[in-house]
Amino acid sequence: MYIETSDPTYKTSLFNAIVAPRPIGWISTLDETGAPNLAPFSYFNGMSATPPMVMFACNQPADRDEKDTLNNVRRTGEFVANLATYALREEMNGSSVTVPHGVDEFELVGLAKGASRCVKAPRVAASPVAMECRLLRVVDFEPEAAGDRRSSVVFGRVLALHIDDAYLDEAGRFDMLKARPLARLGGFTYLAVGDVFEMGRPKVAAG
Repeated sequence: MYIETSDPTYKTSLFNAIVAPRPIGWISTLDETGAPNLAPFSYFNGMSATPPMVMFACNQPADRDEKDTLNNVRRTGEFVANLATYALREEMNGSSVTVPHGVDEFELVGLAKGASRCVKAPRVAASPVAMECRLLRVVDFEPEAAGDRRSSVVFGRVLALHIDDAYLDEAGRFDMLKARPLARLGGFTYLAVGDVFEMGRPKVAAG
């Protein structure tokens, strides 16, 4: 199969299924009036450990100029990235519903808010990990072809981590198998972390 992305038969679902699994960034923010917002983003990842940075990306929605999360981040300069896990899968999915501006997704899906320390935005109290972030920049990519929507990539510096001690092993390492973070595949398909293995980096080049 060969297909160019400008071809009318090209489907974004095919791209999403290939570029996978993708970690889910469960992003909590406040608007300028202090109203909370919580939404999952399947284009999310860490960018660097030194300095610690994360990113998430979103497309312009069909019903408004931009998503509430993005608008909040632009206006307040901060957000919290919460770890979406298998145990919280229903709440994560429920928080993705399209609702009018000002609706509190925490209350909508029955999640308690946890206080942050470096930013004002709340965190998901039940999540094993929450990362308080300061906005570094937003990069907007404007449409180039028919059918395109504006895509915005948000970069944030991690200021602080909230880690539930129950998910740390005796050596102080985060237990991924216990937390079972969620990742997005194609369509409505997800996976949770299962088998893991270690593979050390070679010290001497082969040959």
